[in-house]
Amino acid sequence: MSEIPAKATEFEDPSDGARAKAADAAGGSRQAPPAGALWQSSPPGSIYDYIKVASFSIGPDGLVDQWSLRAEQLFGIPAERAVGMDPIAAFIDPDLRERGHRKMAEILDGREWTGVVPFRTPDPDGGRGTAGLAEVYVMPTRTEESEKAAVCIVVDVRVLRSIETDLAASQAIFGQSPFGFLLIDTELRVRRANERFASVFGGTPDDHRGRGVHDYLPRAEADRVSATLRRVLETGDSITDMHVTGFVPGTDDRRHWSVNLYRVHSGTGRPIGIAWLGTDITSRRDAAREAAAARRNLALLNEAGARIGNSLDLETTARELLDVVVPGFCDLATVDLYQGLLVGDETPPGLPDGSAELRRVAFASAVSDAPFAGTGRPVKVGAVHHYPFNSPYADALRAARPRTVPAEEGGLVQSTLAVPMVAHDTVVGLAQFSRTKGSEPFGDRDRELAVELAARAAVCIDNARLYRREHERALILQRSLLPPGDPVASGLDIACRYLPGNASTGRPSEVGGDWFDVIELPGHRTALVVGDVMGRGLRAAVAMGELRTAVRTLAQLDLEPAEVLSQLDEIARGLGTSGGIQQATRAARRPREADLSEVYLATCVYAVYDSVTRRCTFANAGHLPPVLVEPGEAALMLDVPPGMPLGVGGEPFEEVEVELPEGALLALYTDGLVESRDHPLDEGLQAFVGALTDPAQPLEDVCDHVLNTLDTHHGEDDIALLMARVQGLPAESVGDWTLPREPRSVGRAREYARGQLLSWDLEPLVDTAELLVSELVTNALRYGEGEIRLRLLLDRTLVCEVWDSGLVQPRRRRARDTDEGGRGLQLVGLLSAAWGSRRTHRGKTVWFELPLPDGENGLVDPAEALLSLF
Repeated sequence: MSEIPAKATEFEDPSDGARAKAADAAGGSRQAPPAGALWQSSPPGSIYDYIKVASFSIGPDGLVDQWSLRAEQLFGIPAERAVGMDPIAAFIDPDLRERGHRKMAEILDGREWTGVVPFRTPDPDGGRGTAGLAEVYVMPTRTEESEKAAVCIVVDVRVLRSIETDLAASQAIFGQSPFGFLLIDTELRVRRANERFASVFGGTPDDHRGRGVHDYLPRAEADRVSATLRRVLETGDSITDMHVTGFVPGTDDRRHWSVNLYRVHSGTGRPIGIAWLGTDITSRRDAAREAAAARRNLALLNEAGARIGNSLDLETTARELLDVVVPGFCDLATVDLYQGLLVGDETPPGLPDGSAELRRVAFASAVSDAPFAGTGRPVKVGAVHHYPFNSPYADALRAARPRTVPAEEGGLVQSTLAVPMVAHDTVVGLAQFSRTKGSEPFGDRDRELAVELAARAAVCIDNARLYRREHERALILQRSLLPPGDPVASGLDIACRYLPGNASTGRPSEVGGDWFDVIELPGHRTALVVGDVMGRGLRAAVAMGELRTAVRTLAQLDLEPAEVLSQLDEIARGLGTSGGIQQATRAARRPREADLSEVYLATCVYAVYDSVTRRCTFANAGHLPPVLVEPGEAALMLDVPPGMPLGVGGEPFEEVEVELPEGALLALYTDGLVESRDHPLDEGLQAFVGALTDPAQPLEDVCDHVLNTLDTHHGEDDIALLMARVQGLPAESVGDWTLPREPRSVGRAREYARGQLLSWDLEPLVDTAELLVSELVTNALRYGEGEIRLRLLLDRTLVCEVWDSGLVQPRRRRARDTDEGGRGLQLVGLLSAAWGSRRTHRGKTVWFELPLPDGENGLVDPAEALLSLF
């Protein structure tokens, strides 16, 4: 509502426009109403309800003779008081009454007048009353007696100013709005359009009067919008941000609008139409679409980072890429890798046409029964193929740049990207991403995303390739350090198994430090070794190799098991700093302080079995206990003191000697057999002991049964299993004599040796054996101490041992031509297959070994050997 002006021109003569406005305010019309509207009652909400017209009449005497109800409401005076009043005296300020009476006289004289009149309503209590401003239209008239009178039409100026302001505001908002504005009537026709709407759809605002939504929108969209308009008109519920899609007239420019709808009412609340406020959101929608695409791409990249490369397997990595892109990015996808890289070559071998052989390693499809051709023909997973030289696929591989592949006419695929997989400036393969008809073709942003996804997968595939190569090399190294073939030992039946980690699942893993060994010792004795370097990888395998070599070196020195482990402990403490095996030269020195962070820790069990006595001596360095199964008895874990792992140092190792009955089964193993993440060690040990139920079976079958039974307990770590069945040397294969310390014992030793060899039907060995036995017994008499013991052992070879109590080890030297002696050990070395000496608890033992005659390899003639020494 507008305010009343501070100062108005009293009794202002009206202009033509003022008269027209007053006439309109009084309900007049310059146009004749249609015939059908004659005598029709005005509906609620007519113009008279807005301007609230008041009327009264003035008689010939200048006094009020009629007073309407609206006049009562406007002036606040009831009709019974107003009739007979002088309106000039009653409502006009005293200083304006004289002019007012002159105007009244002119009116009663028959003059029509319109003007703005200030008035004041009388105060019943005698006060000044309330001031106001009225627009008055006075029409001369006559009474029934033909006397001059007047009819006055009065409107409160404040109401008019309010209507004027509302109309101006409505016009400003409607006409100057930057949004498309429509007023739609109850018949869903445009009653009014603003300039903004017309600027989009053409013409002037008046050109759009009477049109419907079907004139602007496609049929399906127009039907949807029409239904929405009817719902708003019926329910009065507003619609906010309804998205409407259409085209600018005369163009293929697809546009999107956000439309707000609300029902419009008259002053009395009668629905008269719908207001349509629309804004073009095409740019915003495109931006939102770009943002959504960017978010989708970022999500794909994040997913790719999380899912690709979890496995160090080439084929698995390729499948992980396709799991990410199908169907989130494309409908069909394949991965081809260079065949040369898959078989271990560094550079892909080229074909004569310039392309190279590739193997299809992965395929994924979101479309059922949709073969992916690529080159025009399906390529199965695992098949080796190559692309023609002039194809976009070969071009992408040569140029290391993505290429768009034209769609085949009549085919399922409408858009394909051939993206080379580049890692460290090396192309390792080709990824193809395809979208079928009905999907949106690839755009520039999709092309960039495809390159990024392929690059990430390529790096992971290249890493997997490098890992596979290094893993294979490490396995070769690791296996080269294990005993070749089936180990053979005197008095033992041997079977063994070695399984790299995850061999049961087929997945590659890092090599470990598990090892086992079977070492033949003099006197038909055998050293059995099982160890495990803690940690994994190539360094652990190398450390294992160094420790295994050290064990073999120390075993050949014929040291006691506890002493072997002590020397190994010293070596292990130096593996992390100075290269390991060189520490063997320092092994006899005092223990030195070691930094455990720089050494390799390892566990090891070392056992020496004597096939003559069937006794086995164990020493343990933190390893799992051996398991023994005696005939007819349940398996049990031997109580061998565990000791500290190798590399810790500072603690001595203990020995335990156990007599093994004939046919007993001894099992040495690593923790990979009995321990895993899902099964605790105690459970695995019990399962292992329980699996050794029938030791009489062939050892190979026993090993297979154990591995099959404990299948759920292994696979994460390397497994080494060494089994030995005791087969002691028969008593008839042993000759044992004690000789006094006197010169005639040399001859007696020759006689014992001759007689024993003849009883064994080894006459071809008699001469050689007599000569060598004579040399050893003679040396024992000269340089040894105490009584002399002679022992002959027959198994796969003939072994002769001479024992005495002396500690001085024999030393082979080269005799000069003039020397009468000093050639005995040289003769032993010439005539025997091997010879040596070892310490015992009571002195030393010197031994030699002769191969058994087989009819093919002749023995060295002793006479010829003697002549060669001079």
